Formats: sequence, C-alpha cells, structure tokens
Amino acid sequence: MKTTKTLIAAAIAATTVSFAIPALAQMPAGYPAAYKQIVDAAKKEGKLVIYGATDSKAAQPLIKDFNALYPGITVEYNDMNSTEVYNRFISEVAAGGGTADVLWSSAMDLQIKLAAGGYALPYHSVEAGKIPGWAVWKDMAYGTTFEPAAIVYNKRLVSEAEVPKTHAEFAKLIVQPKFQDKVTSYDIEKSGVGFMFMTQDAQDYKDFAALQQAFGTAKLRVQSSTGTMLERISSGENLIGYNVLGSYALVRAKTDPSLGVVLPKDYTLIMSRVQFINKTAKNVNAAKLWMDYLLSQRGQTIIANDSKLFAIRSDVKGETTSTELIEQVGEKNIKPIPVGPQVLQYLEPAKRMAFLKNWKDTAGKK
Repeated sequence: MKTTKTLIAAAIAATTVSFAIPALAQMPAGYPAAYKQIVDAAKKEGKLVIYGATDSKAAQPLIKDFNALYPGITVEYNDMNSTEVYNRFISEVAAGGGTADVLWSSAMDLQIKLAAGGYALPYHSVEAGKIPGWAVWKDMAYGTTFEPAAIVYNKRLVSEAEVPKTHAEFAKLIVQPKFQDKVTSYDIEKSGVGFMFMTQDAQDYKDFAALQQAFGTAKLRVQSSTGTMLERISSGENLIGYNVLGSYALVRAKTDPSLGVVLPKDYTLIMSRVQFINKTAKNVNAAKLWMDYLLSQRGQTIIANDSKLFAIRSDVKGETTSTELIEQVGEKNIKPIPVGPQVLQYLEPAKRMAFLKNWKDTAGKK
C-alpha cells in the first residue's frame, strides 16, 4: 500500500521548471487587479497544506513552480492513496483538529461526496472558463487532469497477437489457462479510484457481468496502488493489468521495455483528479492561489510536461495533453467521468455493499 509521506517545499528558483518566469512574480498576467488582495493575504498566511493522492514525484514539479511564483508560501504536501485522503480528512474534521486546506484526489466520487456533503468552499476560479464544463461542479470541485484507464501488459510474455484492443477482447483473453493467477487490477475495497473505475464500467459496458466472470476464472490478483501493479507486470509475476491509471503507465512504459499500454478502442474511461478547498481552511487564500495555479495555463503546462498527468486544458501543448489523447483514441471513444453527483451512485452504503458482494462472488472468487 502507498505509504503516507510529507513533502515540504520551500522557495525554489523558477529555473527548475521548463519555462522561465521571474522568481518574484506575484500577480499572474491577465488576472484582475483585485486578485492582489488574495496574493497579499496568502503571503501573510505563509503556508498551504495539501492532502493529495498524486505521487510526490509527480506533484513536486508543480510545488516547485508554485513556490517560484509565490516564494513566501511553504507547501506541505501529504501523499496518500485516495481512500486515505478521504478517511484522514473526515477523521480530523470530526476530531476538530487541524487538517488540509486543499484536497486533491483521483477518487472523483469520494471528492464529490465531500464537496456535496458541505466540506467544500465555493470559489469561482479565474481559470474556470478554460476547462471543460463537465470538469466543474458548482464552483466547488474542479477537475485538473485528463487521465485514461488503461490495459497494461508484459510485452515479453504476451504476444502482439494476444494483446486485447477492446474490453470484450480482454475478457476473452484472460479466461485462457495461461492467464490464470496472472491478471491484476485495483483492490476496489481499498482503492477509491479502483472502485470508481469499476463502477463506471458497470454502467458503460453492456457485458460487464461477463467481464466479472472472466476475472473470477482468471483468479484476479488485486493491489491497492498503480505502482505495485506496474512492478508486477514488468517483472512477469502478472501478465496483464486492467483499469491501470494510464498516466503513470504511459510514463513508465517509455523507459521500461517490458511494458505495453492499450487504451481500449471501444471506450476509454477518463478520470480527472478533483480538487476543492476545505471550507474551514486555515490558509484559505493560499488555497485559492493553488486552485487557480493548478488550472492555469502555466500550471497545466507543468502537468503536461513535468508531472505527465495529462493536462485538461485544450490550449496547452506538451507530452501529455487531452488533445493528444483524444486524437489517439478518437473523440467518440473517450468517456470522461463527469465532476458531479453522477459519480455518487455507488457510494450509497447499501448499493456499495451490494456491488462489493457481487464482485466478491464473481470476480473475487478464488
């Protein structure tokens, strides 16, 4: 399981990022003059606490660049898995103690549950109009990335002829004896993003019941993190992985010759890391600066070129962008998961328990 880590980012020179902007810049170009009040108030706060389900390695370039833009603000970044983000925040709020100013997580459903439950501060970002409408909910929750759910396989052990291009081909492949005990995916009881991906499949894939049965036949091996799945596929311990977070997989595949990545041609689910500001944030102005920064062209350029999480803005150029992904898969085959209450359907306790029971009885049977 991904362990909780804390990364403290002090003021760092802007020369560490991929394009130069003066280290003392305090007002983003084109922002309203009144924005200076937020900047000044944030400098007085001097700190920002983020709970994130984004790996520190991917978050660090953003934190460095944010510090270059706002050098008076120290960022405390707490790296957890998506379920831990939710559980830690809820427990700390209940205890009345200190907690995060900003929550940023790949578990879109858990983020929306918190926002809809009254934990999010309404804030109309000055960058809101630059991201897709489906990625904003009530000026509270904002999608920041455009990341695909992928099939990942071991190129040494799975032949080109075997590589599945669709969900139906995947289900047909894994029931073969060769793949028994060699298929992996998220543990949907422990991974928020894994649960969300699988419940979306239940809605979008008409033969989902057959897919579940195929997982059961293959004796699915589950993990709580993307990194563990990629390690085991690369080593050959597992041959193929399902609904693996494509942003991480595509980056690793560029340097790992053992890994192949498929974006299914029938449909590819798109997850967007959702962020919101805690309505009781201690450093509320610093949180607003971070919100706007992550959605800005500058922040999104870092996401595309340094963090490699796939920028959601269409006006950003780089290695991993929504434009590039849409061209690769085809616009009609892209299925973004909307930022909004639509994702809450399977979080209702009775429905969640029923889904998990059915999953254990079929896909989870050994």
